[in-house]
Amino acid sequence: MIIFLAPLLGSVVYLVTQVFTKKDVEKVQKELTAVINPTARIKELEAKVAFSDTFQNRLDLADAYVEISDFGNAISHYKEALSGSHSKDYYGNEQLVKAYYKFDEYAEVIATAQIIKDKPDFSSSKAQFLYGLSLSKVGNHDEAEEILKKVNKRYSNYEERFILAQFLKDNNKEEEAKELLEDLLSEGAYMTKPNKQKYKTTFIEIRKLHDELVAE
Repeated sequence: MIIFLAPLLGSVVYLVTQVFTKKDVEKVQKELTAVINPTARIKELEAKVAFSDTFQNRLDLADAYVEISDFGNAISHYKEALSGSHSKDYYGNEQLVKAYYKFDEYAEVIATAQIIKDKPDFSSSKAQFLYGLSLSKVGNHDEAEEILKKVNKRYSNYEERFILAQFLKDNNKEEEAKELLEDLLSEGAYMTKPNKQKYKTTFIEIRKLHDELVAE
């Protein structure tokens, strides 16, 4: 047992003393704290904002609220961070788009997306996709379709493309929806094992919707 444990203990000591830096250890500790006690992270960041109400501190606090699905407080802090000279910050507005969508504030998603939609990073992003879905929610289906179709890239965006297929079906474009679903099923046959596991539920839904369309 001693012979077995000694090399293992030596490896752990080596990793801690030689490989992991103090910064790495602090990062791991913060991540563990966020998982075990997420409110502790919130309190820590609220204290930082109270001490120094900077743009970055507000963003960090808003992000922390997103992590615990408290989108109301997240929105409040994103808006506060984006006031004044930071009003057009890409990351902050992108995060605000996502939070507004989770909060079912579709008009606000659209308004916020207008601020960043001409930025290069917005193209084919998650925020752009949510912008398209929000346009659909308020009845602007033609513009929504144009935007949602930007995610239709082979061997990627499986979940988003499934939602696009649902959108096409719901808007009486069953043939387009079926063609997209067939593309997805074909691509699924060549996925790696990790991706097959990752997207297992999505592909079950893809197959289900495809079979439903074929049966009609």
